[in-house]
Amino acid sequence: MIGLRLWLTHNAGLLLAVLVFVAMFSLYISNHSAGLTVPVLTTAANKAVLLALVAMAQTLPVLTGGLDLSVGMIFILANCIASSIVVGNPFMTALGIVCVLGAGMLAGLINGLIVVYGRLQPIITTLATGAVYYGIALLLRPVPGGDVNEELADFMTYTLFDTIPTSLVLLVVVVLLVWLPFRRSELGRGCYAAGSSEGAAYMSGVNMNRSKLAAYTMAGFLAALAGLLLTFVTFSGEASAPIGNTYTLNSIAAVVIGGTSLYGGVGSAIGSIFGAFILRTIDDLLFVFDLPPLWQPLFQGVVLLSAVSLGALRVLRVRNRLELFR
Repeated sequence: MIGLRLWLTHNAGLLLAVLVFVAMFSLYISNHSAGLTVPVLTTAANKAVLLALVAMAQTLPVLTGGLDLSVGMIFILANCIASSIVVGNPFMTALGIVCVLGAGMLAGLINGLIVVYGRLQPIITTLATGAVYYGIALLLRPVPGGDVNEELADFMTYTLFDTIPTSLVLLVVVVLLVWLPFRRSELGRGCYAAGSSEGAAYMSGVNMNRSKLAAYTMAGFLAALAGLLLTFVTFSGEASAPIGNTYTLNSIAAVVIGGTSLYGGVGSAIGSIFGAFILRTIDDLLFVFDLPPLWQPLFQGVVLLSAVSLGALRVLRVRNRLELFR
């Protein structure tokens, strides 16, 4: 019983995000003229998974006590690279995918090296590197265009067995094969330890440098994967700073809504996924209720402020309990 109570307390943010998403998505489906159909679900999934992957990327640096303002630009850079090289026969397409994901990992590794060994603040570092990555994307794709393997794009943006959106399957695979093994690994535990108390983690012998490098490198990989999926959705590449900045800011919002603390050490990429789903469902609700798009920032702000307030209340409760033992 005590174990269950501790689990519920530790995962309160995640559980709340899941409940809010279920309620909002149910409201969306019940008011949609087509109801719960495969095309409606697939369209919603394709949009939501893009942000979910970027939010997962943002979660990793946040867990270490940092923040990555370059994830949106890595996302855009990967989109521009993919629109140039993920074409041709299956071998060339596979090679192009490897290059896109490798470029994302390299970008994340550069962020990590500067943060860890340059000892610069993550916000300033990633703000600067994000500008560099956007510049490279602009050189590669000065105007929107490009192409992608059409058969693969159709497969990745439609359904499996005419029922399950392939993008959702991809997200589940990423969680099972990337996030969960990383979370349970020594590097993953090191990320949580570094975010909880860097001094205590250092005294305990945790290799924080390796953990932070892994976090930023993995963030680059996930952001690049999202950029690759964007190419499959749009069949083109575009070096758009507004899109990159929007995804960066929304990824931070999704992380907070999903119950991850911006102080580090607490949270989960799964919570960030549901935070991203909530933000995307807000867009869908505006559509079905025929509300002006200008209402979107208002609703997103209310949800984000509520999540931050609940997080602050949890911290305050813990501090008040600790005061009793002084």
